[in-house]
Amino acid sequence: MEKTYKINGMTCAACAGRVEKTAAKVGGVKKASVNFATEKLTVSFGGDAVSVENLKKAISQAGYELEVGGEAKTVVIAVSGMTCAACASAVEKALNKTDGVLSASVNLTTEKATVSYDALKTKISLIKKAVDDAGFKALDTESKTAVDEDRIHKQRAIKILWIKFIIGAAFSLPLLYFAMGPMVSWWNVPIPDILEPMKYPLNYAILQLALTLPVIAVGYKFYTVGYKALWKRSPNMDSLIAIGTTAAVGYSIYSLIAIASGSFGAVENLYFETAGVIITLILLGKSLEAVSKGKTSDAIKKLMGLAPKTATVIKDGKEIEIQIDEAEIGDIILVKPGEKIPVDGVVTDGYTAIDESMLTGESMPIDKKAGDKVYAASINKNGLIKFKATKIGADTALAQIIKLVEDAQGSKAPIAKVADTVSGYFVPIVFGIAVLSFAAWMIGGRDFVFSLTILISVLVIACPCALGLATPTAIMVGTGMGAKNGILIKGGEALETTHKIKTIVFDKTGTITEGKPEVTDVISADESDKRLLLQIAASAEKGSEHPLGEAIVRAAKKENLEFLKIENFEAIVGFGISVNIDKKSLLLGNKKLMANKSISLEALEAQSDALAGEGKTPMYVAIDGKLAGIIAVADVVKPSSKDAITALNKMGIEVVMITGDNRKTAEAIARQVGITRVLSEVLPEDKANEVKKLQAEGKKVGMVGDGINDAPALAQADIGIAIGSGTDVAIESADIVLMRSDLTDVPTAIKLSKSTIRNIKQNLFWAFGYNAAGIPIAAGVLYLLGGPLLNPIFAAAAMSFSSVSVLLNALSLRFFKKTAVKESAGEKV
Repeated sequence: MEKTYKINGMTCAACAGRVEKTAAKVGGVKKASVNFATEKLTVSFGGDAVSVENLKKAISQAGYELEVGGEAKTVVIAVSGMTCAACASAVEKALNKTDGVLSASVNLTTEKATVSYDALKTKISLIKKAVDDAGFKALDTESKTAVDEDRIHKQRAIKILWIKFIIGAAFSLPLLYFAMGPMVSWWNVPIPDILEPMKYPLNYAILQLALTLPVIAVGYKFYTVGYKALWKRSPNMDSLIAIGTTAAVGYSIYSLIAIASGSFGAVENLYFETAGVIITLILLGKSLEAVSKGKTSDAIKKLMGLAPKTATVIKDGKEIEIQIDEAEIGDIILVKPGEKIPVDGVVTDGYTAIDESMLTGESMPIDKKAGDKVYAASINKNGLIKFKATKIGADTALAQIIKLVEDAQGSKAPIAKVADTVSGYFVPIVFGIAVLSFAAWMIGGRDFVFSLTILISVLVIACPCALGLATPTAIMVGTGMGAKNGILIKGGEALETTHKIKTIVFDKTGTITEGKPEVTDVISADESDKRLLLQIAASAEKGSEHPLGEAIVRAAKKENLEFLKIENFEAIVGFGISVNIDKKSLLLGNKKLMANKSISLEALEAQSDALAGEGKTPMYVAIDGKLAGIIAVADVVKPSSKDAITALNKMGIEVVMITGDNRKTAEAIARQVGITRVLSEVLPEDKANEVKKLQAEGKKVGMVGDGINDAPALAQADIGIAIGSGTDVAIESADIVLMRSDLTDVPTAIKLSKSTIRNIKQNLFWAFGYNAAGIPIAAGVLYLLGGPLLNPIFAAAAMSFSSVSVLLNALSLRFFKKTAVKESAGEKV
């Protein structure tokens, strides 16, 4: 769980550091981070409960004030008008400065702002106003309708961009033809005599102006947005383009007036084509960028498209078709072969096989009968079933998955902070470089036209778009591919941290093993009736939720044994149970329970050791303080466990098994799957401490568990991985949720993380590298060394290409496949 608080009294970065350290030392705080600029403290809580008052007191003792407000709420707002990383940074700063906003994160790729705010101090309308005041447009907050409208809005925006590009190209191509033709004699370009620049320079200049004006008209937003951002002292990419092209057009108009006044030599100082072609090329880049950005959210679109629109409900014995929004909890719903399950529920009648691959990635249909759960959007393959609706709307598994993926795609990885920091200062620095370059060439003796060309080139080539797109696009595609493979990654930080894991801790029961143990042996201490021993033990465990107890009850039912009346039932967590049957005191549990009650196990010690050596769990039965026998239970190892652990070992990752079982049983299971380090006889509440000990060794630790009794350990680990169908506790406690109980998804998740982070680093390298190389070239460094001078037109083409190349590289993650783990299992990554 993560919360953000306002901190008062900080005056410098040292204050922020002190607050951060103070908060981190408070019991129950897993991680603390202070943003000095926004005066916000973000606290990530671990498995232990922590009082806000304790946190407030600690901060107060350090000399600062933690402001506790009302209920913290989160809203996602679509933002239009952002064109580059500098725009996203401006929106983020405006939101973080708004009173009542706890934290704000803006994703340029999705064009959405995720805002956490204090409901007592501000309203959504005021948050939207802050976006509008920053020079952008706040659209609807997220909802099903808003999502549909957003999709339509984006499709319309792409269409408009293409139309603008086509219009721009239609005018800028002939503009380029007439402007460049006379300068390149070897082209033998035919130009009408009336437009010859040397004969009729005024006609030639007016034609170029006439062809340029429509291009400027379709690119008007570069000017409205760019100059508005400049006026608000938060210049962006549009500001760079606006100033560069304005300078070109302005000087060209000045030359046109000179021509009209009789100065025919000014015909050589026309730069209309520079402005026209730059705008057209940038419109092309924007169009390609918009299409590519649309593809990054394909995973979300496909998930949303899975949900059926109607459901068939049984009412008064009749089949009634209703809209899915009208379904209610408790409705009995009929699903025929080939139809989709409309909402989550439990089968009440019928038998079928259901394809849940769209939710879990599991290709094989799963058999369903009365009592089994079914999930919205899965496909009923061959039988007619009726089920009772248990979850509808936003509570269904599909809706939860969509929310998880959306949240992850809107989040930022720590590596993104580098790009955010740079892009915030980048545009003003570029302005400075452009002006200094212009001045330096003028002072160096070059004419105004030459220096102007340098100014325009620097302004145009230095767009920070690629920088802003480098991280979010890769995160979107990476998390989308994870969802496609049944791996739900909760955010950018989880995605980044996963690739650093050096140790993976696996819970045994239900994780490495099937979690449905069966009774294998019943051994009586005095050779008495084994059926009676099983009957007594099953009677004691009837109603138990512990997997071993359930196994004993199932075994008794198979033998058709009658359950005896019990009294004074007591569950002893981590040890076993105590109960009275027929006025006899009965204890059933592990070796530690017997030791605590001073019951000797000597009579069956050899048998117990033999059972444990076979990987079976001995459950000891004592009656009236004397050992009566052993019931051995074995939990079958999952077929995927050994493959997954072998793959992890080959990847250079240490694998540890943790369990409450005795050492011999635990080591027997570990041997079967290839684990060498075992932590046995660990109570549920101590699992988190064992994870802490591993972290104290300086390792990034991942914990894999079922998300229920392992919740504290999952929260303590650097990365918590919950397996199963995504229970509420799993989603709350874990950083990654595996939608099926296949452990090979663990190395797949790590491999996906490595691929995504590698992709982000490639994107950042090219984005930084492009600007690092492009700006000096545009400023004329190569020309100084005897090389060519960069034409502003080529600068525009290079700028557009840089953004598109970053997006295409991010989209290459869509080729990631689960089999990639098996293919590279031999790699040490």
